[in-house]
Amino acid sequence: MALIKPRTPPGVLELLPREQIAFQRLLDVIRNQFERFGFLPVETPVMELTDVLLTKSGGETERQVYFLQSTGAIEQGKTPEMALRFDLTVPLARYVAEHEHDLAFPFRRYQMQRVYRGERQQRGRFREFYQCDIDVIGKDSLALAFDAEMPAVIHAVFSALGIGEFCIQLNNRRLLRGFFQRLGVTDAGRQMLVLREVDKLDKRGVDYVRDTLRAEPFNMSEEAAKAVLDFVATRSEGHDDALARLEALRAGGSNDELDAGIGELNEVLTRIRQMGVPESAYALNFSIARGLDYYTGTVYETVLSAHPEIGSICSGGRYENLASHYSKSKLPGVGISIGLTRLFWQLREAGLIAMAESTVDVLVSQMDAERLPDYLAIAAELRAGGINTEVQMEATKLGKQFKYADRAGIRFVLVVGEDEANRGVVAVKDLRRESQFEVSRADLLKTLRVEIEQSQAMPSA
Repeated sequence: MALIKPRTPPGVLELLPREQIAFQRLLDVIRNQFERFGFLPVETPVMELTDVLLTKSGGETERQVYFLQSTGAIEQGKTPEMALRFDLTVPLARYVAEHEHDLAFPFRRYQMQRVYRGERQQRGRFREFYQCDIDVIGKDSLALAFDAEMPAVIHAVFSALGIGEFCIQLNNRRLLRGFFQRLGVTDAGRQMLVLREVDKLDKRGVDYVRDTLRAEPFNMSEEAAKAVLDFVATRSEGHDDALARLEALRAGGSNDELDAGIGELNEVLTRIRQMGVPESAYALNFSIARGLDYYTGTVYETVLSAHPEIGSICSGGRYENLASHYSKSKLPGVGISIGLTRLFWQLREAGLIAMAESTVDVLVSQMDAERLPDYLAIAAELRAGGINTEVQMEATKLGKQFKYADRAGIRFVLVVGEDEANRGVVAVKDLRRESQFEVSRADLLKTLRVEIEQSQAMPSA
């Protein structure tokens, strides 16, 4: 029988154990910070009923959905009843609508699960990836203070991850709408087309975008095109500068939407400061649009200061009614999402994340097969004391056992041969420091605890 070549499907990230440990630790840090802010865990099924998941017909989203169907259903020519979730927002909407009468509002949830999209295959894009989301859902209304809490959570998460300086960039959809209305661009679809052209600034340059806005189908005047380019170039530096830039927008004329957007951003910025987020970590960026059809108020994007080429590492915003397709109740909300698989891949490519040490603290080597019961007893004692311990079950050359531990990322190797056993000691090999010491059998647990605590406190040591 011919062998089948082992290979993963395109668009998935499959990690080696020590890389998986590093990824898992990112998940743990994010989860801990989410819970520190009072968010509750939720998990939804990987598949949803097709009519529930696809609330709109056609569009880019539906072209990226993976449908599920049994072989029996295929043989009978049935239409797929289920599909894999493509984000965590639609399942959340269904979840809140279905359990509305059992939930306490405002409902604060976090969700960290895989999602699936039929992305066009390209480097750094994934068809299976983790999303880490938080949302606050209100009943009938939701205070703007929750919009300010999102940057506080973002700041806590990325500070704890320790991946370098970052900036949480904010804008407001109402402010965007009001600005375009002032220019006479009142149609939402037309606003989207203008913003899509603006998105090409980094690749095509100012002159290209200005010429495009002045030509068909936009036909903007020189003055209007300049106003758009000046507007989207706005970046604040510091809290007071952000407030001043908002106030300066009124000079060109005002309308209800613009005034509302300015007012909302003023309040959100004030609350962010009150929540202890340093002003160096947040700024206005009027070029952020994010889902013109979905978000209705505050929008966020977060970028690493030293690696802007990575793009947004966390985004989200305020929406008016989460579950309008599933419930007559008005359920406004605000949320953020971290695409962790892509972020991990990008950080690894940028050299900001390396393979982690093993989750195994200690390897008990085997010097003599007859002493295996003693090795097993040592391991049982260490595990009972909270130390993750592996036992070498087969007798091989000691050098080979050291090599195995080093490759697996295990720092400490215990050696108990005939001489050590007769003297009542255990030899401890520290592979990181390339040093060795002896400790009495009675003091082994206590000594290893100290060594492990020190290695965790000073990982480079």
